[in-house]
Amino acid sequence: MTSPAAPMRSRSVAVGGLVAMAASVGVGRFVYTPILPLMTAALGLSNTTAGLIASANFLGYLSGALLAAAPALRGSRRTWLSTALGVSCLTTGAMGLASSTMAFVVLRFLGGVASAFGLVFASALVLDRLAAAGCSALSAVHFAGVGTGIALSAILVSFLLAQGFDWRALWLASGGLALLAVIVVPLLVPDRVERLPAAAGGTRPAPGLTRLILAYGLFGFGYVITATFMVAIVRGSVEARSLESVVWIVVGFSAAPSAAVWTWAGRRLGYSRAWTLACILEATGVVVSVLWVAVPGILLAAALLGGTFMGLTALGLIQGRQLAGGDPRRTLALMTAAFGLGQIVGPTFAGVIYDITGSFLAPSLTAGAALAAAGWLVASPSSSP
Repeated sequence: MTSPAAPMRSRSVAVGGLVAMAASVGVGRFVYTPILPLMTAALGLSNTTAGLIASANFLGYLSGALLAAAPALRGSRRTWLSTALGVSCLTTGAMGLASSTMAFVVLRFLGGVASAFGLVFASALVLDRLAAAGCSALSAVHFAGVGTGIALSAILVSFLLAQGFDWRALWLASGGLALLAVIVVPLLVPDRVERLPAAAGGTRPAPGLTRLILAYGLFGFGYVITATFMVAIVRGSVEARSLESVVWIVVGFSAAPSAAVWTWAGRRLGYSRAWTLACILEATGVVVSVLWVAVPGILLAAALLGGTFMGLTALGLIQGRQLAGGDPRRTLALMTAAFGLGQIVGPTFAGVIYDITGSFLAPSLTAGAALAAAGWLVASPSSSP
C-alpha cells in the first residue's frame, strides 16, 4: 500500500528534477543563445566561430552521454548529478572570465558534459522514483525544468542588459543562478545506490527503439539551429529587431508548460502520434523563423519552438524508457548521445552556410526537413510503443 506521504515525497522529487534540469540544461546549455549576439559584437566573432563554440558544447554533451551509458560507471546517481550541477555552474560563470576562442571551446565542452550528466542522471533518478510511487504524471514537472531555466535566465539577461551590464557580467550572473541548484537538488532528490546491471539475457529492447534513437538524433539537428541563432536572426532583421530582448523569454515561457501539455497529449493520442504532431509544429516554427522575419512571424516561431522542443524531449525519453529492456539509464544515455550528435553538426553547419550565403535560410529549411523525417520515423507502426 502506498504511504500517504508518498505523493508529497514524489512532488518534492519532481521539483528537484525541475531545478536540476533548469540549471544543467536550461541555463547551462541555452543561456548561450541570448548572450551570443553581445559576444559576437564585442569580440568580432564570425558566425562560423560562434557555431564552433556551440558545437563544442554539443560535443561535450555527446561525450557525457556516452560516458553516462558506460557499464563501468559506478556510484550513486545523486553524487554524479550533484557533481554535474557543480561543473555546470562553474563552467557557465567562467565564460565571463575567458577571452580566447580556445578557452570558450573548452569551457563549453565541459559544460556540455555536465549538461548530459545532469539530464541522464536526473531523469534516471526522478523518472524511476515517480514510476515506483505510481506518480508518473509528475514527470511533466521534471521536464518543465528546461523551459523554466530558459525563461529565468532570459529574464536575468534582459534585466542586466537594461542596467547596462556587458556580456561578461551576464555569464557570471548566469553561473550564480545555476549555483542555486547545487544547494537545492540534494535536499529534494533522495539518493539511490546503483544496482549492478542484470545478467546477460535479460529483457530485450523493443524493436522500435532503433528508429526512436535515430529520430531523436534528427530532432537534435532539427531544433538546434533555430535554438542557437534565433536571437542573431532577430538582431539582423530591421522589421523584428525590437524583439531581441524578449524573443528568448517567449521561447522560455512557451517551453515551461510544454512538457505537461505534450505528455498529456501522449497519454490521449499515443506517444508516437504526439511525437509526430510535435515534430510537424516545430518544423513549421523553424521554417517560419526565416521565411517570415517580421514581428508576427518571429513571435510565432518562438512560441512553436518553445512549445515543442521540451515536449519532444519528454515524449522521446518516456518512449525510450518504455521500449528499453532492463536498466533505462543506458537507453536514456544512448538517446542523449544521438541527440548530442545532431546538435554537434547543426550549429557549425549553419554558421558555415551563413558565412558563405549571408543567410540562415538554407540551414533552417534543412532543419525543418530533418524534423519532418524524425516525425515520419516514429510514426511508423513498427516504432509505436
